[in-house]
Amino acid sequence: MKDILIVGAGVGGLSTALRLVKRGYTVTILEKNAQAGGRMNQLKQDGFTFDTGPSFFSMSYEFEELAADCGLKLPFEYVGLDPLYTVHFRDSEKTWHLHRDLTKLAAQFQEVEPDFEAHMRRYLKKSGALFNDTVDLIIKQNFNSVAAFVYAMLHVNPRHLPVIFRSFWQQVNRYFTSKEAREIISLVAFFLGKTPFDTMAVYTLLSHTEFQHDGYYNVKGGMYAIIEGFVKQLEQSGVRFVYNTEIVDYRSTGHQLTALVDQHGQSWTADDYVINADAAFFRHRIFKRKAFSAARMAKKDWTMGFFTFYIGVQGKLPQVNHHNYYLGNDYQGYADKVMRASESLEKPYYYVNVVSKYNEELAPAGCESLFFVCPVPNLLVKPHWDDKDQLVDSILADFSRRIGEDLNARILTRVIYTPEDWQNGFNLYKGAGLGLSHTFWQIGGFRPKNYDETFRNVFYVGASTVPGAGIPMAVISSRLVVERLEKKG
Repeated sequence: MKDILIVGAGVGGLSTALRLVKRGYTVTILEKNAQAGGRMNQLKQDGFTFDTGPSFFSMSYEFEELAADCGLKLPFEYVGLDPLYTVHFRDSEKTWHLHRDLTKLAAQFQEVEPDFEAHMRRYLKKSGALFNDTVDLIIKQNFNSVAAFVYAMLHVNPRHLPVIFRSFWQQVNRYFTSKEAREIISLVAFFLGKTPFDTMAVYTLLSHTEFQHDGYYNVKGGMYAIIEGFVKQLEQSGVRFVYNTEIVDYRSTGHQLTALVDQHGQSWTADDYVINADAAFFRHRIFKRKAFSAARMAKKDWTMGFFTFYIGVQGKLPQVNHHNYYLGNDYQGYADKVMRASESLEKPYYYVNVVSKYNEELAPAGCESLFFVCPVPNLLVKPHWDDKDQLVDSILADFSRRIGEDLNARILTRVIYTPEDWQNGFNLYKGAGLGLSHTFWQIGGFRPKNYDETFRNVFYVGASTVPGAGIPMAVISSRLVVERLEKKG
């Protein structure tokens, strides 16, 4: 059986390795950093443990399908979230709890939108139809050409055609009347790395996955338990991991890649290669493809940057839920600045995950581990982050006011990741947190392919290839790339 070299130990690379080992391939995984995980990583400092990236996941059945395909039991435990998350508006004492029970959810909107439940059921019926009519036909398919992708698109129920020409925000506004409902329901668009105002309305299908289809899940021991479980399973199966190894060059003969070269000058050879590094960035930096030149990369549509920081505090925070969104009073104005403004963000919107809420072992006794995420411009828009401490101070001041406690005197540890750190640490082009965005011309057959244009033995898995960004998409991507490898033979 063939030898496979996988570059990058993110969720996509690890999922691909699990599938390949089950099929008898010999697999080696190279990882730039000192541990596996990619963006789904773990940070430990001063006795505190933090998940650095995703803090919950959806579409749990994709993990179950992966396990079934590999003939193993999932090496981690997950539990459903209820509420999914909470939402807080500035200058308001109210906390909105996003329950999957629509009657329970609707009761909170009685004052601002009395018919919320009826509106929500109509909206979710449409969202569900979008999901059911596209997920198998478009999302879970390999396409060998743009023509094949267009042909598949033509077979999507034509009743969805008008949605292609609307934004997520416009679609939500067709169903809800109140400011609160519109902003809360459209928050999920940020999960794709763009705002509701520049995300295609077709992605309102995500609301179906939130409230009806599968919900969201937390992982016992933290999200990094997924990575630890996969790595342990792979090591037991004979997969070799090589850390602190970054690919900087390559060698080839004709249409075959013959070796990848690391920063130490060592050559790594295999029969086939799977790239879990960003598919666009790898073509740009390593293969230096014309279609991914510096000029063309800058013209592509990229997701926003993510400004993340991690603090450990003395004392518990019983008044703060597990997953929380803190919004201001100018939703659209803030969204415009996130994508376009080069100056510091005032009164930022942000997300807070109390990592230790249900996993107390992730913080010292009597303490909490908190993970903050603030959507910000990527490095194409804001190239320098000398003001990172001021932004953290601004967020902490706002958060302290909202929870009624001054956290500054209780902080025991503090770590900041700017878009520069995400770029340099994880090879994310210009710090774009989720890689290429999901505009019409960057989805499906228009997205960078999961097979190489020149080398017949190179394939891609992960966020910037098909089907797109997100944990379940990375797992689906692993199935699609293994299909490519098996067909190649």
